[in-house]
Amino acid sequence: MLYHLLYSLRDVFFGFNVFRYITFRAGMSGVTAFLISFCIGPLVIRKLAQYGIGQSVRSDEECPGLYTLHKDKAGTPTMGGILIIMSIIMSTLLWADLTNMFVQAVVFTTAWLGILGFIDDYLKVKKNKSKGLTARIKLTGQIVLGLMIGLFVYYNPGLSRHLDLPFFKNIIINLGVWYILFSVLVVVGSSNAVNLTDGLDGLAAGCVTLVALTYGVMSYITGHINFSNYLNVPYVAGSGELVIVCTAIAGAGLGFLWFNCYPARVFMGDTGALALGGAIGVISLFIKKEILLVLVGGIFVVETMSVILQVTSYRLRKKRIFKVAPIHHHYQLKGWTETQVTVRFWIIAAILALLGLCTLKLR
Repeated sequence: MLYHLLYSLRDVFFGFNVFRYITFRAGMSGVTAFLISFCIGPLVIRKLAQYGIGQSVRSDEECPGLYTLHKDKAGTPTMGGILIIMSIIMSTLLWADLTNMFVQAVVFTTAWLGILGFIDDYLKVKKNKSKGLTARIKLTGQIVLGLMIGLFVYYNPGLSRHLDLPFFKNIIINLGVWYILFSVLVVVGSSNAVNLTDGLDGLAAGCVTLVALTYGVMSYITGHINFSNYLNVPYVAGSGELVIVCTAIAGAGLGFLWFNCYPARVFMGDTGALALGGAIGVISLFIKKEILLVLVGGIFVVETMSVILQVTSYRLRKKRIFKVAPIHHHYQLKGWTETQVTVRFWIIAAILALLGLCTLKLR
């Protein structure tokens, strides 16, 4: 909005010319998202508490060790993802080029999955349905979105259906029509992976912030023809505008983390986790860094794999690999404090983010 209103006035006042620069608008987008989240946060938390939207924890019978550690969290306001989504969308609308199709698609993705997560949380908290939406309905909502994004990429002449492999500059895999199904896998996988990671105070918010900042750098490079040619990465015209969305995600994440750090005053719930994961996944598709998401978002991958391995092992062998899954709870039961688990996972996420950026040069 500000880009369209003020940049057009650059001939009236030369200072408005600054709005043409993505770097300026990206920085302001991050700051704006943080301030919105930070300033509105207390009000949102009070309203959630007022309406009795509180977190439930696993029962003592279901998971005795974990219940002892988490019983004090019961009743903490949840669905705080509303705050994150508001901050991201409002900041993006203020600072991004709203005619950019990539920005439109990511905002749509954030809203779609945010609504899906909101319904799931609402059913859990207010309708006393312990599992919220059925797995089939939730998965259907994610798959439909993935199909729409896949079709958008497939029929967009400015986007390829190729997979860009990290470390290799001459190996390109053309998926053709199968890219549509691949898009579904990325959207469903990324949104659920962040959701599984959201189990400790500040864990998911901190990791998402690091991934968003990393993909912000990659979006800038991908959308800059000189930088993309120099680093030999696929150039995608217009994708640089996604930096504004990435910094909005990071700023909103930091603002939310102010209230979500241990001991958390609010949880994001499925409302925030599904939306954040899906948004990152869609951005990775647009800038052709889908495979790299496995490395940069390595924490989310490990969390997801721990659940898959645990379920598979128990069904096939009646034995558990971990004390409890996802893996962050396993380390809690091994004696790590919640803060130790969270900060150590943040450290690993930061290292993975740096390694991801290094792959841009190591080709």
